[in-house]
Amino acid sequence: MIDFKLYVIIDRKSSKGRDPAYVAQEAIEGGADIIQLRDKESSAGEILKAGRAILDLTRRKKIPLIINDRVDIAVAVGADGVHLGQDDLPIGTARSMIGEGKIIGLSTHSVSQALEAQENGADYIGVGPVFSTPTKPDYKAVGVDLIREVRDRIRIPFVVIGGIDGSNIDEVLAAGARRVAVVRAVCGAEDVRGAAKRLKERLNKI
Repeated sequence: MIDFKLYVIIDRKSSKGRDPAYVAQEAIEGGADIIQLRDKESSAGEILKAGRAILDLTRRKKIPLIINDRVDIAVAVGADGVHLGQDDLPIGTARSMIGEGKIIGLSTHSVSQALEAQENGADYIGVGPVFSTPTKPDYKAVGVDLIREVRDRIRIPFVVIGGIDGSNIDEVLAAGARRVAVVRAVCGAEDVRGAAKRLKERLNKI
């Protein structure tokens, strides 16, 4: 697992109709350290095609490509890992499918879930949603206090997510976050590269 600061999630629904590979390219040029492909609406074939196109980009830049939820597509693409939700496959099952040496991340919404993910072998965890966000409408915002708790109790890398953008990133950094995942703040921006660059500059100051 490489260290990272800016984790950009390419979400087709949030990308304003733009090609996922184009959005990924711009995010990478802006400073993204990890790219995740998340697509909850397209067919498996369409996600596979987008994943392979993005993998060509991430391989050239030597950064990881993570596929959201779909372990089968992560395997088919040859991605570097998969990110799971609380209702997805257990980490052990996903590991048996994707193989050793691949990255497995898990979304967590409490300290107990974070500790369980660490115990079960997650390589990193997502913590959030820190702020309310339309990409996670079913989850209540956990606030910045959870960042402090996780920071003090978790040994594996954690990345904070949920409604984070240029207006509030300093608040999450002040709470102890050192890695930030964004969706709309980058892939929904008119200037994808510029948006990623500005967030990365803030992260680099810590």
